[in-house]
Amino acid sequence: MEFFRIKNDIPFMRHAIILNIISFITFGLAVFFLLSKGLHLSIEFTGGTLMELKYQHSAPIEKIRNEVSTLGYSEVQVQNFGSSKDVIVRVPLQKNIKGETLSSAQQSQLILSKLKSFDDKVELVSTSFVGPQIGKELAADGLKALAFVVIGIIAYLSFRFEWKFAVAGVIANLHDVVIILGFFSFFGWEFSLSVLAAILAILGYSVNESVVIFDRIREIFRKYRKMSTTDAINNAITSTISRTIITHGSTQLMVLGMLFFGGASLHYFALALTIGILFGIYSSVFVAAAIAMWLGVKREDLIKVDKNGEDIINFDKHDPNYGAKV
Repeated sequence: MEFFRIKNDIPFMRHAIILNIISFITFGLAVFFLLSKGLHLSIEFTGGTLMELKYQHSAPIEKIRNEVSTLGYSEVQVQNFGSSKDVIVRVPLQKNIKGETLSSAQQSQLILSKLKSFDDKVELVSTSFVGPQIGKELAADGLKALAFVVIGIIAYLSFRFEWKFAVAGVIANLHDVVIILGFFSFFGWEFSLSVLAAILAILGYSVNESVVIFDRIREIFRKYRKMSTTDAINNAITSTISRTIITHGSTQLMVLGMLFFGGASLHYFALALTIGILFGIYSSVFVAAAIAMWLGVKREDLIKVDKNGEDIINFDKHDPNYGAKV
């Protein structure tokens, strides 16, 4: 399905150096902010108290958040779960006037008393404490998940295409991740487990766009024996623009719906996805493709030739057409 078809190829690679300089500067700024300001971690990583509350009617989420904030909690997370009457309240570790850290029970009673002042029928269903040590373990597990995803992408692209495409794809994906983290660091947005999930989703989403372009490059090399690498990349990107607009546009509309109407619990998750989708398109076109070009990818890397110089199709070995001549 195509909305439109562009007859003449757009010379994307002509501007690759300028656009990648911009990418390098953006990437450098993101790293600088991460090193200088760090991330504003949520209580899943730093530790805190989690309360489950039940109301007799639909819970006033914003009022609950404002009331708890008046107790001195600057990082309050309030959201529904299960139904509109059930609420989860997450608050970070808090100290009393003597500088001593309040226990989970003390925090729960303090918050419950405050909430009962405007609705005495609210019930405390359960309370639990997330310690800093558990937060460190969650952070370590998140980094492991990120590492496994990167390793999987390298293995997949190397098997599906060629190591030059694998390197280009991974650099483009890490480019997206670091820039998303840079945004969260610069603006001081809260980095939670849901944001980490969004980043892992963006890794898969971005590599999918790169695979589409790499696949088209291989098809063009197979179809046009004399076409240069630069022309093949320009043709591949130009011919997939319509598909990119359809897929990314429809996904972005859904994510924007979550961003504007999903409430506080989905805000940063949707925000990370929004940034990731936009930069994912950019990196697949101007980072991954350009790096593959600079690494010297050529027709012979993707199209195998027999002893007589005839092309053979470089399919997966499990494909019944593997090794068939063109």
